[in-house]
Amino acid sequence: MKPLLPVGEIAKGVLAGDRRSVAKAITIIENNASKAQELIASIYPHTGKAHIIGITGPPGSGKSTLIGKIIREYRRKGKTVGVIAVDPTSPFTGGAFLGDRIRMQELSTDQGVFIRSMATRNYLGGIARATKGAVKVLDAAGKDTVIVETVGAGQSEVEIIKIGQTIVVVCAPGLGDEIQAIKAGIMEIGDIFVVNKADREDANKAVMDIQAMLQLNNKEKKWRPTVLKTTALTGEGVSQLIEKIEEHKLFLEQELERNTSRGKAESELAEAIKEKVANSIIEELKSEGKFEEFLQKILEKKMDPASVAEKLLNEKFRKQVQKCQN
Repeated sequence: MKPLLPVGEIAKGVLAGDRRSVAKAITIIENNASKAQELIASIYPHTGKAHIIGITGPPGSGKSTLIGKIIREYRRKGKTVGVIAVDPTSPFTGGAFLGDRIRMQELSTDQGVFIRSMATRNYLGGIARATKGAVKVLDAAGKDTVIVETVGAGQSEVEIIKIGQTIVVVCAPGLGDEIQAIKAGIMEIGDIFVVNKADREDANKAVMDIQAMLQLNNKEKKWRPTVLKTTALTGEGVSQLIEKIEEHKLFLEQELERNTSRGKAESELAEAIKEKVANSIIEELKSEGKFEEFLQKILEKKMDPASVAEKLLNEKFRKQVQKCQN
């Protein structure tokens, strides 16, 4: 096994757009290696230039095929594209269940395109824990557009809004009740709604159903979500979708860039603090031999996880107060 290159060297390669360095950087982040934070810190000043598109929707709606056509359209316009395709976790290998998307494979040899599949590893919300870091790597590597495809999602799986700047929700007629498939939180985060496989029957009905659902949302929004029809297999409607994505990008730049950036930065900071605090407490418990003790109490049903967490936080707070008093 070859020794891992120093983080500084990998970071330089990422900033130079080197594909191998990009792949190595994402692997470091995905495996939660000790060098991941150092790597992110090195490339972070060079991020913020790419337009990040989140594509979500229920399984079977044709997201991967549609993304393949979107990539081709952007490449035709001379834009470089990075894709993070989040897949369910394989129960056998722990890796991405579908691997690199078969429908996008023919695009992977294009030097202007970088595609990476990523397993959720049981992280909820339709994305993987390492997705944000991987997006930063592709951004720093100079990709003009970064697309994040979520696991087949619906209802409450809306973590993509913390990453994407333009959220595209894809559905298809014939999946049952289309509104049931994409209702609740996911209806609120969509900037553009796409009824894919529009050559099927009831495509127009699906469009009208989504439009009716959007009209029920009484919240005042500066951006009014649009509903489009596409047929990914033929590419029909994809150029109109790109136009609408670019229109939303311009809207963000003109109207909401400052607020949007602040909101995402605030969300990332809060999440990073939570993760660091949680890891710190867990490591402390393990070093003191208390982790297994509390775990056993949960297994024996003597305590529930929430009560254990509350007890641990109270004890930690008490220790901090005592330290300050001494």
